This record gives sequence, C-alpha cells and structure tokens, in this order.
Amino acid sequence: MTAREASRMLEDAAAGLRDADGARDRVEALTETVRAYEHGLDALRAGIRDAALRERTILLVFDAERERLARLLGVLQRIEEAPAPATLLHPEGPLGTARLGMIVADVTPAVAREARALREQLEELAVLRALQDGAMGQLEAALVGVQDARSALSQAIADRVDLPERFAQDPDAMARILESVDSLGSFAAMLAETPAPAVDTIRDFASARGSLPLPALGSVVRGFNEFDAAGISRPGALLAVPQNALLVAPWPASVRYAGPLLDYGNVIILEPQGYYLLILAGAGDLFVTAGELVPSGAPLGLMPDAEGEIDEELIVSDALGGGVALTETLYMELRQGGSPVNPMEWFAAQ
Repeated sequence: MTAREASRMLEDAAAGLRDADGARDRVEALTETVRAYEHGLDALRAGIRDAALRERTILLVFDAERERLARLLGVLQRIEEAPAPATLLHPEGPLGTARLGMIVADVTPAVAREARALREQLEELAVLRALQDGAMGQLEAALVGVQDARSALSQAIADRVDLPERFAQDPDAMARILESVDSLGSFAAMLAETPAPAVDTIRDFASARGSLPLPALGSVVRGFNEFDAAGISRPGALLAVPQNALLVAPWPASVRYAGPLLDYGNVIILEPQGYYLLILAGAGDLFVTAGELVPSGAPLGLMPDAEGEIDEELIVSDALGGGVALTETLYMELRQGGSPVNPMEWFAAQ
C-alpha cells in the first residue's frame, strides 16, 4: 500500500461522508465511510512508519560511517578547491606527474561513485522527511473526519426507524440466565441450548470457513488456546485494535446478546447459523440489541475510547518509527455445537 493509495482512500472517505447525508440508507453509507477512513488511516500510518524506518536506517549508516564520509567529503572539497595547474604538476617531474595521473584515474571514478551514492541518500532523506511532514498533516485531518463519521453513524443508528427484523425472545428468561452464569463460556453454552428460529435469508455458515473478514481492523496478538503472560490459555483469539474502531458483523446473523457481562465489558454474541455462536467481548458503544437480525457488514458498535480525544489515536511509537498504538483488545470466540473451535480458521486475515 503506497502513500498515494492511502491518500486516495482518505479522499474517497471524505467524499463518502459528504454524500452520506443524501444516501437512501444512511447507516450503510456511513458504515462504509467509517471503514474506508479506518483502512485509509491504517495504510497512511504504515506509510509513515515505513518512511521513518527508512530514515532511521540512513541515519544509522551515516553515523556508522561518519569517519569515512568525513574523509570522502574532505577529498571532494580539496579536489574542488585545488587550482587546475596544481593538480597537473608533481615535484618529481614528468614521471611523478604521470604516476599521479594514473592514480587519480583509478581513484576518481570510485570517489565519484561514493559522492553520487551519498548525494542520492541525502536526497532520499529530504524526500522522506517531506513525506512524513505532509502525511502527518493529512493524518490529523483524517482523524477529524473519522471522528465526524463515527458520530454521524451513532446518530443515524439512534434515529433510524427501519429497524431490522427481530426474532421472538423472552427478556425474563434472559435475565434469569444472566443471573446464573459465572463465565463467558457458561453463558454461551446456555444460549447454544436454545438456538434462534431459523431464518431463510441466513446462508450456510460452513461455506464461509477461511473467508470471513475480521470484525475490526487490527492484528491478532494471541491465538486459539495460546498462553498469555500469566500462563492462562483461553478458547479464543485476542485482537489488538485502535480505540474507537468500528465493529461490524462478518456474516449475516441474529444477535443473541448485546450488553455488559461479568468483567468482559460489553459483549456481543452473534448466531450466524444454528449451533454456531460468535462471541465478541470488549466492545464500547453498542449499535445493536438482542433479537436483531443483521446483514454482513452491519455496524455492531465501537471499541472503547477511554479519553475521547483525537490525540489518543495519534500515538507515535519509537519502537516502530511511527504509527498508532493498538490500545484496545477484542476477544473473539467461536463455538460450534456448544464447544469452542479455533476462530482464526474461519477468517481470511491472520
């Protein structure tokens, strides 16, 4: 992904935000706008990070070869300052002058090559710094745009009147279940015992294996049944994602539960098909409620934003050379017939 492509993605996202007001389905249009912003921002941050790493590499080479480069610059300076006749005369006479000419003939191309390489690196360094300066300005402007798009999406969802179809549920029974659970696994097991009514529009979930998009833009930090620093393994995968990241449904599904659960934060449990449950734990704002039927790509909610400040999304990491900190974690679990299976086998992105 080049910086030019990232810039185009952000420009398209800005245009999408302007056009969303007149869209027939404003929620869908704003969802696509937020996702376009997030992918454009991710690409732009990657470009900034790569440029910073390349700049650091050049500076480290300069530092390691400081003495050699100083000698090279000294030679170039003396050659430039010396008068032409002086370079043609030698104290030992014609023979010394001839020998000097042979040496200069051998050395000069090598010096010229060194000087040319040095000039190219200095020019690249100037371009990299200009690129970073321009990209940081665009990044700050895009962060304002994505915040506006997220706010507009939240408002559009609050204002919508064409709510998704719901399946029947018993709120009192759900309340009794919540009171009796002691873990995320036991809650999911209880839900799995009573699948939601079948819906004709929901496709065969088994056919989606290996092709699902991740529910949020981020990276996998711990896989299925992998041990964490405390030596604890969990039957799911942990994703590191930016704060305020948009959560979307990776497959058409019914929402079996959406709300706080124990110490997992806000939890969303989707049923893409009978006897399958996809659990997403750690969300912030929720856009869905239990009982809804959501299409693929539908907005489910946003990841938490502890401070609510745009600056929090613009964190430069010395270790990476530039970028954004993935400050939130999304726990993802997939259960089939009540038993946990490796969710990452179902997603295309790893």
